[in-house]
Amino acid sequence: MSDDPFDPRRPIDPRDYTRRTLLANERTYLAWWRTGITSLAAGLGSARVAPELAKAKHVWPYTLLGAGFAVIGLICFAYGHLRRIQVDRAVRRGEFAELSHAVTLVISVGGVLIAAGLVALIIAEG
Repeated sequence: MSDDPFDPRRPIDPRDYTRRTLLANERTYLAWWRTGITSLAAGLGSARVAPELAKAKHVWPYTLLGAGFAVIGLICFAYGHLRRIQVDRAVRRGEFAELSHAVTLVISVGGVLIAAGLVALIIAEG
């Protein structure tokens, strides 16, 4: 048997997959955080920067949309943490952790609606 790590006849150590999967889980957790931080930044921009640039007569709609982006960011932080724990436990048991379609639907639909509302508001103010 060859010591070449790329030799297809070499036995595969299943622990390699576990380590790689756990590292991928950490990267995914960080992606949830990046998404959350981006959503918070979009909220700040929507609530504070956009009304200034649009010279808005009414600021409250921008503040409402900004708060919506912030809520989505908080959901990303919380769900990312829960998801990391679920996947970690499942990998260690040799199982698979399903992604919550309800949470991803809320994030996706919420993001689309808030972004569309912001675009509509900017167009209406312009």
